[in-house]
Amino acid sequence: MNKEHKTFIGLLGFFLFAFFMPLGSQLFKDAIYSALFWLNDYARAHVLTCLVPAFFIAGAIGVFIKKDVILSYLGPKSKKWMAYSIAAVSGAILAVCSCTILPLFAGIRKRGAGLGPAITFLYSGPAINIAAMFLTISVLGYSIGLARIFFAVTMSIMIGLTMHWIHPEKVEGGGLFVGGSDENPTSKSSLTFFFVFLVGILIINGFKVDPAYIWYKYGVMIAMALMVALIAIFKFDRSLAKEWLNESWTFTKILFPTLLIGVMLAGFVMPFLPDTLIQGIVGKNTLLGNFIASIFGAFMYFSTMTEIPIMQGLIAKGMHKGPALALLLAGPSLSFPAMLVINRVLGFKKTLTYVVLVVTFSTLAGLIYGVLP
Repeated sequence: MNKEHKTFIGLLGFFLFAFFMPLGSQLFKDAIYSALFWLNDYARAHVLTCLVPAFFIAGAIGVFIKKDVILSYLGPKSKKWMAYSIAAVSGAILAVCSCTILPLFAGIRKRGAGLGPAITFLYSGPAINIAAMFLTISVLGYSIGLARIFFAVTMSIMIGLTMHWIHPEKVEGGGLFVGGSDENPTSKSSLTFFFVFLVGILIINGFKVDPAYIWYKYGVMIAMALMVALIAIFKFDRSLAKEWLNESWTFTKILFPTLLIGVMLAGFVMPFLPDTLIQGIVGKNTLLGNFIASIFGAFMYFSTMTEIPIMQGLIAKGMHKGPALALLLAGPSLSFPAMLVINRVLGFKKTLTYVVLVVTFSTLAGLIYGVLP
């Protein structure tokens, strides 16, 4: 049993023990219940349909994608305009949350993507996915919807460039093809369909459908998963398929326990948040109001597109449009669980820099949008 599993079991035991303590305060019991509720809700909504495909995609990136390809488009030697443009838009089609994007980010980072473009991809995936943009416009209006699109794309590139400037990396040469070598050839058409079906599962999962047609959606996702399995069984060499599964499991055991711990901790602190005080502060377009909205969004966990109905309720209660945009920009791209995992991939200093940049740029964007007519 590794350290992450022991930590998770210890926290779960502590939460259960505290919940059943007869002398525990009601607020503390509510916090325990909230942590367990968040864990249950996260597991039901994200593990099977979001995280599992994401881990398999990350494993596939690590095995089947040539390192030279990643380096040529997203590496330190690639042209900046091309690298950051690709990174900024490649995550837009994936309706993923701040946690689901992490395995994909870890995968391209491991294959040689430069820090700046990788960070741009990390931010842009949850921040500018197409489904969330259309829902923002339809629910909150064109003004804040278009502002979210503009600032999210701009911020993803600026945050990536700033990360590269603060933490410059040594430029190294190209890498080798890890999977699918000359000894285990795999046709390009098989790999293309393999990735199309894998990514397609995440894309289809992001679409919101009428409950009456939900099983049609799941049917398409199951069919895609079966196609992935058939391609792996009949088109890949056995050793290559095993390497893909092992790589996917490596990402899973490193990232998954940390995510669960983070979700539980985020749920635990929710009952302690002074909602009335926060709503009072963010009722005006002030520096403090935008900053608090950005901090709140950065540390709290929002499932994909759930930030929109939350914002609708807060705006109805008097939240100013500036802090509302700040929360929309910081919330989907960051969360406390995501911070824990990013720290595993990048280390404390780079993770802290990323968090500070997201909060800073979100605060400034909210201030700018708040003064516009």
